[in-house]
Amino acid sequence: MVKFIRTTVDDFENQVNKAVQDENNKVFVVFFGTEVDETNESWCPDCVVADPLIRKALVPVPNSVLIEAPVGHRHEWKNNNEHPFRVKYNLAAIPTLFKWTKNGPGASLVEEEAADVNKLNAFVQN
Repeated sequence: MVKFIRTTVDDFENQVNKAVQDENNKVFVVFFGTEVDETNESWCPDCVVADPLIRKALVPVPNSVLIEAPVGHRHEWKNNNEHPFRVKYNLAAIPTLFKWTKNGPGASLVEEEAADVNKLNAFVQN
């Protein structure tokens, strides 16, 4: 069963550190565009496509944890080289799905890769 944890920029490190403390957990972090009120979906079209596929791919993964890290609204992310996630984790695009350990971010799938079912399934199983 997948455990989903929604976090904020300010609480991100705390949530990730808690998740990776249990060595049985297989921790994934997805960075995505925050949902807009009008549609309750991300402003990022690639994120809208990838979200349900990521969730479905993680269902069969034992002890999986998905930390959902919204980057903010479009104006907070686009062309903002000072965004904390860009600066600290060298995040260039969304959606980005990382494998995360006590050592920090590892392998990743970026943009359309996160919506490629074959790549996604191989990524979460390895």
